[in-house]
Amino acid sequence: MKSIAIKDTDRFLVIDVGGSAIKFALMDTSAAILEKDEVPTPLTGLSDYLQTLETIYRRYGGQVCGIAMSAPGAIDSDRGYFYTGGMLQEFIHDINLQELLEERCGVPVRIENDAKCAALAEAWTGSLKDCRDGVVIVLGTGVGGGIIKDGRVHKGRNFTAGELSFLIVGDDLTDEHSYMANLGGTAGLKTLAAKAMGADPDSLDGRMIFERANAGDEAVIQAIDAFTKPLARLIYNIQIFYDPEKVAIGGGISRQPLLLDLIRKNLEYIYDHMTLPVVMGQKAEVVCCRYLNDSNLVGALRHFMTSMEENMQ
Repeated sequence: MKSIAIKDTDRFLVIDVGGSAIKFALMDTSAAILEKDEVPTPLTGLSDYLQTLETIYRRYGGQVCGIAMSAPGAIDSDRGYFYTGGMLQEFIHDINLQELLEERCGVPVRIENDAKCAALAEAWTGSLKDCRDGVVIVLGTGVGGGIIKDGRVHKGRNFTAGELSFLIVGDDLTDEHSYMANLGGTAGLKTLAAKAMGADPDSLDGRMIFERANAGDEAVIQAIDAFTKPLARLIYNIQIFYDPEKVAIGGGISRQPLLLDLIRKNLEYIYDHMTLPVVMGQKAEVVCCRYLNDSNLVGALRHFMTSMEENMQ
């Protein structure tokens, strides 16, 4: 495991691996994004995946002193070991990706789970700053979650704390819609919007859907409203079970004010119609992630810098 003493002038390559694209940025110690780009995520195997990551690193030559990475899966981030790899599980599992990348690139590498990176970012200088306990919900291909406990990211015994995609929300366990991933992820949104628009779900993305809604398409607004109802129930349950100070919503569609408006509306419906009284102070405060779709990048950098500081002590 490589380590360095970080200087104020250092720059870093920060990588955020998603199901369809790998975003990457050149960043400095203040978390400023100096350059940003993306490439398609290779789904053809470990060799192509590693080669893509190395090619991204070579693009920056000697400009960076290390690689900070956000990725899906159950990850022991102290070692960079992947027990599972999320949507890349077919070839990312039971491997130490940190060691493989350090061997190929020759610089220190640190890797953390993507949703935990989002939580790190928001707890550092974002919407959960100064919160002792908070939760981040990331709406993407699935539904990621990061838990802040006593000011630190809670990882769990198997490094899977906050994996909200796997929550069971239906009775038929053979039905993919019985899991939170397919209700609260982009597939669920596209399915509902496609019915309202008379379109093929595969032809849609979040930007197109919200453009129609923001232009006043009532059917699409109702589809988004239906999409936010299970999310409101999820947030209610998290609030009752964990009692965080705030719940921050992240992911690409979190920048849409309509999304949070409808989540809050459906939360209020729950509070207004439940038959048991809400415990005093347990109504959820829902906010938007400060860093929106860049939360994973900022959090990955935070994890890298913290790890380097700890290793220097």
